[in-house]
Amino acid sequence: MKKRNLGKSALSVAPIAFGANVFGWTLNEKESFHILDEFVDNEFNLIDTADTYSTWVPGNKGGESETIIGNWLKQGSKRDRIILATKCGGDMGQGKKDLSASHIQKAVEDSLRRLQTDYIDLYQTHYDDLDTPQEETMEALDRLVKDGKVRYIGASNLSPERIESALKISQENNWAPYISVQPLYNLYDREKFETEYADLVKTHDLAVLNYYALASGFLSGKYRNEEDLNLSQRGPGIKKYLGERGFKILSALDTLALKYEATPARIAIAWLLHKPEVTAPIASATNQKQLTELLLSANLSLTKDDMKFLDQESAWK
Repeated sequence: MKKRNLGKSALSVAPIAFGANVFGWTLNEKESFHILDEFVDNEFNLIDTADTYSTWVPGNKGGESETIIGNWLKQGSKRDRIILATKCGGDMGQGKKDLSASHIQKAVEDSLRRLQTDYIDLYQTHYDDLDTPQEETMEALDRLVKDGKVRYIGASNLSPERIESALKISQENNWAPYISVQPLYNLYDREKFETEYADLVKTHDLAVLNYYALASGFLSGKYRNEEDLNLSQRGPGIKKYLGERGFKILSALDTLALKYEATPARIAIAWLLHKPEVTAPIASATNQKQLTELLLSANLSLTKDDMKFLDQESAWK
């Protein structure tokens, strides 16, 4: 398995990032530890979380995922084997998205404490904050880099225009720039990335850590009708994929899954890994079987004809 450069950074990452939003939600601490051990022991190293994971669970306040990762790091010696990515800017009780300097400073200290580490490899602004000048945000992030609390910075859920302006501000002030973006991109959700972000990431050599790589599980083939939506907690969010185009995509995945004696999920991830703009898709697993499928996809080579077939069958225009 060949590692990939994370944008213009000195970091090398395995081609799949583990999405740790499931920790403290659909996985308890013991189950999370097992998944993390398996992931790292198989030479994968990029773990993506956020301070707001998982505020949507009744009774949670946020920070649950980071806390589990921190406890896992404490009971082993694997900090130097992972690239740890987390995010700030979401609502942690302040009632709004917040990228002010004061919030960023507090947020990073809270994340470092929960993660039980001295530094964060990739610190990402989770959401945009139009009430805070970008100069204030970028200067605050640069200070974290200069202080050694953060190695590199990235952006999630920012528009291409805001990413461009942030990069310009950093260049003009000799501040640390964003080296990565985290957009929505998968075999179904293609249009926005391909029309708005693809040229941007090529121009600035930005790493792409796309989320919902399996479209919330739809591309695994697990959900084929509305009755299947009851199979997991993510079911209600998958209903939008149950249409003519979604079923056409599943049929294409089934065809190649049969050819390679693989699963639809493995084919869907492999498609992403063959896209030159993509560095490491973010995907989650909640059991050993799902994790094995995820890891196997990193070594699945699709032909040019396979890629053309998937591109055509998932075409959005």
